[in-house]
Amino acid sequence: MTLYHGSNVEVATPKIMAPSHALDFGPGFYTTLYRGQAEDFARKVVLRKSCGQPTVNVYEIDEKVAFPFCDILTFDRPNGAWLDFVCSNRDGVNVAEGRDLVFGPVANDDVYRTFALYRNGDITREETLARLKVKKLYNQLVFATERALHFIRFMRSEIVHV
Repeated sequence: MTLYHGSNVEVATPKIMAPSHALDFGPGFYTTLYRGQAEDFARKVVLRKSCGQPTVNVYEIDEKVAFPFCDILTFDRPNGAWLDFVCSNRDGVNVAEGRDLVFGPVANDDVYRTFALYRNGDITREETLARLKVKKLYNQLVFATERALHFIRFMRSEIVHV
């Protein structure tokens, strides 16, 4: 399986870094199956940090080898459990602690307003999920432990156009 990670630098040795803010799936090394999503994120990182170049890092993982040895939490679609999980993590509560990998939809910047309305109590849980169903949600595979990181192999990095 090919995975992508957008950054402002080459990341040949992935690490689990303490994030500067609460992320959807908690602390970990974030990847995606969609190159375009990684490209968009790489551009955003360069703008946010005002340094580096938009870089897509490409990795391989043999899921037939890795997944049987890892404790994986999977969300197949945005549902109530996923919504609670993302909100908890964004509140700084790492509800996936101890899991090696977390896979599921990404609540990216395109759905931030919907999440904000829900978290402020302006729309219901059901309305939030209904709004998210009409959005194109990409995915993310988060490596949450050092054990999981042993299974990922760096292939190359590529600079993307701004």
